[in-house]
Amino acid sequence: QVQLVESGGGLVQAGGSLRLSCAASGRTFSTYAMGWFRQAPGKERDFVASISRSGGNTYYADSVKGRFTISRENAKNTVYLQMNSLQPEDTAVYYCAAGPTVSSFSYLYNYWGQGTQVTVSS
Repeated sequence: QVQLVESGGGLVQAGGSLRLSCAASGRTFSTYAMGWFRQAPGKERDFVASISRSGGNTYYADSVKGRFTISRENAKNTVYLQMNSLQPEDTAVYYCAAGPTVSSFSYLYNYWGQGTQVTVSS
């Protein structure tokens, strides 16, 4: 079983940046592809970004391409989401997830963190 804990969320003005971190428990972090999803109140949970187990393959939602960067440090059991040029529409709870492959499909991810709130003010 994998426990995931997100951190780094907060309040930021439009145009600002935040870096989210997701720390995983255990010694099998490198065997998982990782993903970031987000959900705003009243909206569906949306895919944000995903990264392969080795970090060599990444996949982004069109809405964040060019602004967000997913990365990982397997030695630290941590995946990151660098978010730049944040806009109010990025406001959501951001969730970290672990699964078998790079994917935008929520159901393919086996483990989920508790989420961290990102609020972007205009």
